[in-house]
Amino acid sequence: MVMNLQELPKRKRIKQDAYRLINSKYPPIDLFDDVADPEEFDAVFAIQSLTNPRIQTEIGNMALISIEEIPFGITGCSYATSPFTHVNPDGSRFSDGSFGLLYLADTIETAIAETRFHQERFFKNVEGLHYDTVMMRGLKFNFTGNLVDFCNPELIDIYNPDPNQYHAARSFGTQGYKSKAEGFEYLSVRQKDAICWALFSPKDVHSAIQSKHYEFVFDGEKISDVREVSSLGM
Repeated sequence: MVMNLQELPKRKRIKQDAYRLINSKYPPIDLFDDVADPEEFDAVFAIQSLTNPRIQTEIGNMALISIEEIPFGITGCSYATSPFTHVNPDGSRFSDGSFGLLYLADTIETAIAETRFHQERFFKNVEGLHYDTVMMRGLKFNFTGNLVDFCNPELIDIYNPDPNQYHAARSFGTQGYKSKAEGFEYLSVRQKDAICWALFSPKDVHSAIQSKHYEFVFDGEKISDVREVSSLGM
């Protein structure tokens, strides 16, 4: 198996549309969306830190991202930035939990399939849970990037479907993070013939627009239904 990012080809994506779902309980972070540049952010953040006791929780860990990487002024800046300041300590396919990635999918159907797997896994780990629902907010992104191309089925080790066996993928992710790679392009594990992206920075995101809402229904064994709740235009 290839073990070095330098051995892999790259693919340029220019103003690429992409999709993501997030839990609707997480609102946009107003501070990211309300300022236009790093200097204004510093001033507003300093003032709000004195008056808003929740600001640190809302913003997340700013030590995990350079302020120069935040795409201030774009539509949906907070949606692009929050995966890097609110990092899942349990990690993800390409991260051990010490840094964040912005995961995107080629279609909303792919985004649903990816999210469905992980949400179902979460529900199954809740002892005694017989029924539950969760509302997901659909987001449409547009980004540019020169991405390491993993779309080779022979790179089978990074495509292990078991989240407990992400070791090979995380090794590549650590390499990408340390070398400041722009991102990865790879095959979706949850949706056949689909593509996903993992971006190491929000800096090349042009927009992130809220689109539709989806209700995921858990019947005690699996997510049995995904219902479109509202349509705000794609």
